[in-house]
Amino acid sequence: MITLTERAATELKDLISSENKPNAALRVWVAGGGCSGLSYGMALDDNPPEANDQIFDENGVKVYVDALSLNYMNGSSVDYVDDPMGGGFKIENPNAVSSCGCGSSFKTEGSGGGGCGCGSCGCGS
Repeated sequence: MITLTERAATELKDLISSENKPNAALRVWVAGGGCSGLSYGMALDDNPPEANDQIFDENGVKVYVDALSLNYMNGSSVDYVDDPMGGGFKIENPNAVSSCGCGSSFKTEGSGGGGCGCGSCGCGS
C-alpha cells in the first residue's frame, strides 16, 4: 500500500484542479537509475489505470502504482514538504536501506546499486 499525507493530498487536489484534470490520479513508480540504483517517479495521470496497477484512494486522491514498483515501495508514504529551495513531494520508503541526500534515489536490500556521493542524480551529495 502507498499512503498520502493530508498535506500531500491537499497539494495534489490543488494541482489537479489548477490543471483542470478532475479524473487524474497520482502515478508513482520506481525505475532503474540514480546514484543509489533505483529512482522514484511521480506524475499526474488522467488515463485509466493499467491492467497491472494497484489503485489506492488516499485522502480523496487516487494513487496508481504498477505491481513491480509496489514490490520496492510497499508501505511508503508520499508527503509534501517545504524547504528553503521550494516545496515538493517526497517519498518516505521503509524498504530503502540507503538513499541520496535529495531523496529521489534509493537502494533496497538486494537491489544492488552504488553508494551515494557520485552526484549523478543532481542532488550534489
